[in-house]
Amino acid sequence: MNYQMPSGLLHRSRYGEDIIIGVVDTGIWQESKSFSDQGYGPVPSRWKGVCQVGEAWDRSNCSRKIIGARFYSAGVPEEILKTDYLSPRGIDTHGTHMASTTAGSVVEAGSFHGSPRALRVAARPAPALPCVLAAIDDAILDGVDVLSLLLAHPEENSFGALHAVQKGITVVYAAGNDGPSPQTLENTAPWVITVAASKTDRSFPTVITLGNKQQITV
Repeated sequence: MNYQMPSGLLHRSRYGEDIIIGVVDTGIWQESKSFSDQGYGPVPSRWKGVCQVGEAWDRSNCSRKIIGARFYSAGVPEEILKTDYLSPRGIDTHGTHMASTTAGSVVEAGSFHGSPRALRVAARPAPALPCVLAAIDDAILDGVDVLSLLLAHPEENSFGALHAVQKGITVVYAAGNDGPSPQTLENTAPWVITVAASKTDRSFPTVITLGNKQQITV
């Protein structure tokens, strides 16, 4: 969440303190400064997840910031498995980039207009549809508050996301990478939040009305 927020909003939300975000992507490198747990309190007692060990990843890689991690391989072609870690660690940096954008700690000279201070990350590499559905089910059972899915074809698993929403979890999808041409939004499921990024230097403020009638400009 390294983007500009309305003045005081992050402060009033206590910078997301103790919110648990499950990130479904390609894996994570916990060595990043964005995942430092310095200054963090105990892991929330409602957390029921695990720190699954695997190649180049043991229980010491989890912390008070990365509180849990799982990895999945069902349905993944053998040739792909041979090119990646069989663990929550990802061979590329996409998962690390996305997890730090979603829930990264403040990093000196690396955060734009501040960042939530205490969001907890539960990393879940899931490179194939069966893996994604399993990751969603595990996230529900583990006790995440928010599920962030950064996937290439969200329409294939949107009903799995509906299952999470029915359990009270906020589900957020990436809009895809095919813009800026028209009609390139990859996820239109009405039960999730779809988020896009922009390189434009213009501002497009939008008023969001919450269930309690409170209005927030973003």
